[in-house]
Amino acid sequence: MASSVPKIVVVGGGAGGLELVTQLGDKLGKTGRAEVTLIERGRTHFWKPHLHELAAGTVDLDVHELDYLAQSHWHGFKYRFGEMIGLDRAARQVLVGPVYDESGEKIVPARRFEYDILVLAVGSRINDFGTPGVAEHAIALESTQEADRFHRRLINAFLRAHAQHEPLRPEQLNVAIVGAGATGVELAAELHNATRELVSFSLDNIDPDKHIRLHLIEASPRILPALPVRVSDAALRMLHELDVEVHVNARVAEVLPRAVRLADGTVIAAEMVVWAAGVKAPPFLAEIGLQTNALNQVLVDECLRSVSDPAIFAIGDCAAAKWHATSQRFVPPRAQAAHQQASYLQRAIRRQLAGKALRPWRYRDFGSLVSLGDYTTVGNLMGNFVGGNIWLEGLFARWMYMSLYKMHEIALHGFWRTALSTLGRMIAAQTEPRVKLH
Repeated sequence: MASSVPKIVVVGGGAGGLELVTQLGDKLGKTGRAEVTLIERGRTHFWKPHLHELAAGTVDLDVHELDYLAQSHWHGFKYRFGEMIGLDRAARQVLVGPVYDESGEKIVPARRFEYDILVLAVGSRINDFGTPGVAEHAIALESTQEADRFHRRLINAFLRAHAQHEPLRPEQLNVAIVGAGATGVELAAELHNATRELVSFSLDNIDPDKHIRLHLIEASPRILPALPVRVSDAALRMLHELDVEVHVNARVAEVLPRAVRLADGTVIAAEMVVWAAGVKAPPFLAEIGLQTNALNQVLVDECLRSVSDPAIFAIGDCAAAKWHATSQRFVPPRAQAAHQQASYLQRAIRRQLAGKALRPWRYRDFGSLVSLGDYTTVGNLMGNFVGGNIWLEGLFARWMYMSLYKMHEIALHGFWRTALSTLGRMIAAQTEPRVKLH
């Protein structure tokens, strides 16, 4: 090692990265057995699978976000504010760019951080597939800022429609969601419920059944193409019950200022367009000398080490990891995968520091659950979790879906703190509107 105390640097504070540094900080940082550092470009953490609820206004950011600085203080790791821009593998240093405030004043300078073990957990970005107009006219749900921007546009559109004297334009309250993966499907269902809740707050000039149209657009032959057909069919049935207009075999050719043009020439008018059609890892990963795939994901071995450098690991959406050592299937970009990888890697790093050989990682697919509103969820549980493949639908499936977030919270805070914070939210919810109104 470069020093008497090994330096472990984790880049990215998403679900996997934050769970990892929290566990490493508790087990190694607090005891002085290692120096654990998190490099993150944001100041707060928000569980990404909840972004569609934040966009719809059914989840309050202030209640669910976590301050990195506070988490680092509580759990024995260092938080360093900034974005990774490069890598010096010869010197084992992470290059971090300067950070400026809104007025252009520098907050922190460019820096270099030494590492003995580096973990890349930088997540993914929206993949627009080079589609014209996406950057200019669509909102991509990849950050709390974008989700909040969409929600403010939604609120403003409803207030504008309520106050105007002239008749509403046909597309004035239309929303087009491009991409019918889990994010797109969940957002469509959540918006159906949220918009009707919003209208109930004295916006009586708006008839939800007449004026609000939700369009879900998917290039594949069915929605939720990565999930079993039974899950896809059930979700489609429920979306139809919610009056969501579903378009399959519909490839988007261009996003216009207030519309989406399909490859066959069809134009779908919409005041707001959300792009949720795919993800890829950040482009800088393909420029730092590590082997990557076409989606900029770092190629890793059976122990989640970069195939180019054994001192570098990668987890989460930015890692191209196989299900197991002999598999040809790659792990999908899911929160459960990041959670499993973080749990494995904290043990693997401790084994490595102890001079022990690493055991291969194996992905265990526990199934997929898709939320369709407050009381309905569809999906399946499978693998070693239940000893087979169990179909789930309804309230019980909804409880299982909610438990995924609780597992994440427990990994960050422990059981009792999670239980107390959950109870506090339940009590506070009785005095607040069910949807954010600003």
